Amino acid sequence: MKLAALILLTSSALAAPIDFVRDVRPILQQHCYNCHGEKKQKSGLRLDIKASAFQGGDKHAPDIISGKAKDSPLIQFLTTADEDELMPPKGKLSAADIATLTTWINEGAPWPDGIDLAKLEDRLDHWSFKPLARSGDILSPPKTQDVRSSSRLDSFIDAKLAEKNLHRSPPADPISLIRRITFDLTGLPPTPEETAAFEKEFIQDRASSIQHLVERLLKSERYGERWAQHWLDVVRYADTHGFEVNTERPNAWPYRDYVIRAFNNDTPYDRFIKEQIVGDAMGQDAATGFLVTASVLLPGQIGKDDASKRLARQDSIDEMVMNIGQTFLGLSIGCARCHDHKFDPITAKDYYAMQAFVAGVEYADRDLHTPAAEAARAEEKQLKARLAQIDKELSAFVPLANSGAERPMINARENADRFAPVKTQRLRFTIKTTTNLEPCIDELEVFNTRGENVALATTGTKRKSSGDIGVAERHELRFLTDGRYGNSRSWLSNKLGQGWVELEFPQEQQVERVVWSRDRDGKFTDRLATDYQIEISDPAGQWHTVADASDRQKFDPKNKKLAKPTLSGLSTEEAKRAKPLIQEKAATESKIAQAINAQKAFAGTFRTPDDIHLLNRGDPEQPKEPVTPAVLSSLGHVTLPKESAEQDRRRALADWIANAQNPLTARVMVNRIWQGHFGTGLVQTPSDFGRMGIKPTHPELLDYLAAEFIRSGWSVKHMHRLILLSETYGQSSQTEEDNQTMRQSAPEKSVSSEVSPSPHLIVSLSSESTAATIDSEVHYLWRFPSRRIEAESIRDSMLAVSGRLNLNMYGRGYNLFDQRGGLSGFDPIETFNDENQRRMIYAHKVRREPETVFGAFDCPDAGQSTARRIESTTPIQALNLFNSRFTLEQSEALATRVQQEAGTDPAKQIQRAYQFALSREPTKEELKEMEPIVLQSGLAALCRALFNSNEFLFVP
Repeated sequence: MKLAALILLTSSALAAPIDFVRDVRPILQQHCYNCHGEKKQKSGLRLDIKASAFQGGDKHAPDIISGKAKDSPLIQFLTTADEDELMPPKGKLSAADIATLTTWINEGAPWPDGIDLAKLEDRLDHWSFKPLARSGDILSPPKTQDVRSSSRLDSFIDAKLAEKNLHRSPPADPISLIRRITFDLTGLPPTPEETAAFEKEFIQDRASSIQHLVERLLKSERYGERWAQHWLDVVRYADTHGFEVNTERPNAWPYRDYVIRAFNNDTPYDRFIKEQIVGDAMGQDAATGFLVTASVLLPGQIGKDDASKRLARQDSIDEMVMNIGQTFLGLSIGCARCHDHKFDPITAKDYYAMQAFVAGVEYADRDLHTPAAEAARAEEKQLKARLAQIDKELSAFVPLANSGAERPMINARENADRFAPVKTQRLRFTIKTTTNLEPCIDELEVFNTRGENVALATTGTKRKSSGDIGVAERHELRFLTDGRYGNSRSWLSNKLGQGWVELEFPQEQQVERVVWSRDRDGKFTDRLATDYQIEISDPAGQWHTVADASDRQKFDPKNKKLAKPTLSGLSTEEAKRAKPLIQEKAATESKIAQAINAQKAFAGTFRTPDDIHLLNRGDPEQPKEPVTPAVLSSLGHVTLPKESAEQDRRRALADWIANAQNPLTARVMVNRIWQGHFGTGLVQTPSDFGRMGIKPTHPELLDYLAAEFIRSGWSVKHMHRLILLSETYGQSSQTEEDNQTMRQSAPEKSVSSEVSPSPHLIVSLSSESTAATIDSEVHYLWRFPSRRIEAESIRDSMLAVSGRLNLNMYGRGYNLFDQRGGLSGFDPIETFNDENQRRMIYAHKVRREPETVFGAFDCPDAGQSTARRIESTTPIQALNLFNSRFTLEQSEALATRVQQEAGTDPAKQIQRAYQFALSREPTKEELKEMEPIVLQSGLAALCRALFNSNEFLFVP
């Protein structure tokens, strides 16, 4: 039946007004509620609640248009001839039922209030959206100002344990405590000397010794390196851009360094938030690297059409909104991109209003204006002046092209062509043949008679070519004269074995030398031009050859010196004079690269914000009404007009998030801190405090900690003290049965065996098996939950124990692989030196490429946010840790260190190895068992076994 005919039929046949309860609801109940009722809402459409029904579904809201049945998607789905779209899917409604619904809509779709059989759940009625609890004295400050008084925290734990008929375990021994606290705060084991000093103080005053230990470690620079790693996991920090091309993001590291410094300085958390959102207004330029930590498509990876560009832009802004939401608020705001959030009180309009706050942020490098950056600029200027002088001096050793003298063979790293000075405004470099494939040039430099590189794009020189193979942020024509060397920023021709590039200077120049290279870094020798021609244009536009490859030594593709320039062709005296200049040039170029890297940070650039619209189904090609900056409507009322300046938008957002009245901010952060100490947060879903997240095990404790966090001035270190000095944290991780076994096997003179139990509330469990049955995951903390140390801590600890850990901080990351970005084929670096034996947080992190050995230990690859590392146990972990070259080298290094300190006595060697690796003396049984192994297999075998032991790998 045609829709128009049906409407005519219903208007004439049904004269009496339609009653919703009598006529409409029975039809919906029988045919629609199964898919669009209380338990299920397909396509986001719910028809058993008035408000939801008139709001409509995700794809075609509103579904009911009062007074307009023929325009209402509901009627269209009931009458369509398309079987794939017909509703209900099990069979078409009768003509009478369709007529009833049609008439009802045409009559204005009257639906009386208060008659719904179901009740719409109040999504705001959720614990995390409510203000911090204020009942009684739950949030009262501690009665004593003594920081050792942690009884309030312990009372919350004890109350929950009592509900479960459980009690806390006995206090931990001093060795367990110093290892636990040192690992937790620094990610490294204590030294034997630190352990001995702590044990001695522990006997005299347990509480004071722990307090002194905590204070010492909080002042250590190792603390910031440890806790910055937690944060970088959450914000998915990496040194590459991600996606398929995964090119290097060379200036991301200043943000990593900023985070380390912020933790070491105990930057108040509210300020820490603001600096990461609007640090450009607060003297912390690198901090806004937070906004652009995610993967992003680069210009060359995006389609040339406007639709592709709009989609890519939407994706990049979406990453910022998601990062802000999950990091600071513990909410999955991004789930509202295509439709209202299915579970949390976040509408699609809320989502796009949040986008409007960051709609002027672009993923890009930005100049730093710190004292260090300004010093680097001055240094760069001085170094470039010296480099120009070196080049001028070296040019005297380069024979003139076509002068009759044989010139050096072409190499991949650097080639110079000198000719008689000539005036021109255009220069062309034509490649005729290559070693293989399409030619590639990483840098083309043209020097005038004053020694200035006039080819640089910064001088205004324009470029064009015969054609390019464009790979975003790797092979682009603009990289030909950008002043940066290496294959990762080079020009690639689109013609096999051929191609030309042409430079046009802003004004006429008197040029005399061209320097070019395939790969100045010396890593690639393919695609090397072996026959070429350099031409200049006269004022009439005629081209004249000034240099070519005809007078160079005959090219030999098997020559192993392809990757570097040589002194061939020079006399002994000339070579003697040129060699120190060549060495100085290489060192100067390296220093220039370092100075340039110190001036920029991948921290976003800021421009006039995009106009943001509510998008139908998240599709940039279906914009609806415009949206202005506003915070989540269910949690605040901050709104800004459309004309608000870009920086003002981000400042308003930061102020709202960092406000003490925001119910989520403090809760989320103290939960992350708690998780860092106990392995699991009070909320086990640390980045999801929404309705689909797990409820807190101790809600009152969480609110107490959040309020104390705010009261302390948002001090993260204060929260560490509060937790680490509590008896809950200081209890044993062992069951009573384990403790008895340990006491029986402990060395006779061990300080641990002489420590008396704490006089505080300690009640042994009548049955450890009962506790394990009731709370096998130790969520209620009846004992301290032991856990494996993270991948970075394993690597760092092995280096620390072996005496090889380089504690130099900050700066450009060292390489774990043979390349710093790219499509694939990352080969691990297995030659270890001082630089790559720094802490692992300083490694260049390639997104989605796990570190070869320690990546197996659940180390995030920065593909997505990792709010909590899930601890797995796999065979590859054991194989990696036992057989890797890294383990073998560190085992040998530890053995050498032990021998130097303990001499040749096997017993003393074993004793010292245990002190280094496990912070304790070996038992009599262990000493007896290990001595034959050392004698037969060597001390390195014992060290290797210690590195693989659970006692080394786990927080006790």
